[in-house]
Amino acid sequence: MPLNEPVPDFSLPATGGQPFQLSALRGAPLVLYFYPRDATPGCTDEGLQFKALHQEFCALHCTILGISRDTLASHERFRAKLELPFHLLSDSAELACGLFAVIKDKTLYGKPVRGIERSTFLIDAQGVLRQEWRKVAVPHHAQAVLDAVKSLPSLS
Repeated sequence: MPLNEPVPDFSLPATGGQPFQLSALRGAPLVLYFYPRDATPGCTDEGLQFKALHQEFCALHCTILGISRDTLASHERFRAKLELPFHLLSDSAELACGLFAVIKDKTLYGKPVRGIERSTFLIDAQGVLRQEWRKVAVPHHAQAVLDAVKSLPSLS
């Protein structure tokens, strides 16, 4: 997905029983953060960082959504355990993962595996991809994303 280009519309199942449709969120900024797996230490830390800053994102009318290949049931448990104030999207078919090219070959315990490379994407109110972070290191990442949202041009 090239920077400064419109993101194609897509839909995925979301926690809370409501399907997600990208085009339905036009008019305000959107943060999509891709993470490897529910209930793992790095993914838990990342979710909690976005949770801690959620009110500041809301003040900017920015929606945060987490995406992984986990099932919707797993997402519901993970979201409830962490009391996340935002929804998680299930991408078991790798639709959004493919669109944003976040599936990478990795090594886990010495064995090759395919998995999500922790990545975040900032989409502006017009649906244009404005910034991306790949190979994300969790510490201070949510704050960096919030700072980028603050730097987006105003909707006025």
